[in-house]
Amino acid sequence: MKLHFERVSKSFGDLNVIDRFDNTIADGEIVALVGPSGCGKSTLLHMVAGLEQATHGRVQADDQDIERPSPKRTLVFQEHALYPWMTLLENVAVALEFQGQPAEHARNEASIWLERVKLAGFEGYYPHQVSGGMRQRCALARAFIARPQVLLLDEPFGALDALTRMTLQSVLKDLIEQERPTVVLVTHDVDEALYLADRVLVFSQRPARVMREVTLGHIPKTHDLTAFADVRREVLTLLGIDTDTDTTPSATQREAQGETS
Repeated sequence: MKLHFERVSKSFGDLNVIDRFDNTIADGEIVALVGPSGCGKSTLLHMVAGLEQATHGRVQADDQDIERPSPKRTLVFQEHALYPWMTLLENVAVALEFQGQPAEHARNEASIWLERVKLAGFEGYYPHQVSGGMRQRCALARAFIARPQVLLLDEPFGALDALTRMTLQSVLKDLIEQERPTVVLVTHDVDEALYLADRVLVFSQRPARVMREVTLGHIPKTHDLTAFADVRREVLTLLGIDTDTDTTPSATQREAQGETS
């Protein structure tokens, strides 16, 4: 599913969050949004999900204006949002049951997806009985089971420790390669963006605008991102993070921090 943003602006009262954002995300493309906290990245996701409307401009999926949520577009939050009174199997199956599919079929499919995310044997456990990483694996299974055409990821691994986060990034990468949805990923982790995405958009402080667009292409990657060291350094510099011994903010750093006009 292709996504298109045409001069999209978003305000909350007097607070201008996004300023005339234009972009097109191709069917099956993986795009990461990185930028300072509060710059409007998650708001863009919510507009694609149909949870928010643009103040000005248009947000479209396959050339149709997005006006409401749809099962074709699935949003995964940093918090897993599993139902605590349901087992892991029930939490995954409910995504199909909400679409009117028979309970037995939904549970059979849920069992298959739990196995795909390495949770076989934990079907009868409740969310509070498993680790945070396992809960997020379950959330991924629930997101993928309905085979959405667009997958929206809002800091999906931000609450996890570094090792678990890298493991789940690999799990997610494999699932995306197998299912090929269009993916929009919001993250503060530049390495995560470089590892998962075909393209990275680097946003300024609000009102958000794109300072840099990095095209990586759909090429095989590992967690050893040595080949992307120069790109990583550039993105970090744009975000105002020192990458050398010079602690004097550059013009691009001041721009990212909202200190220039």
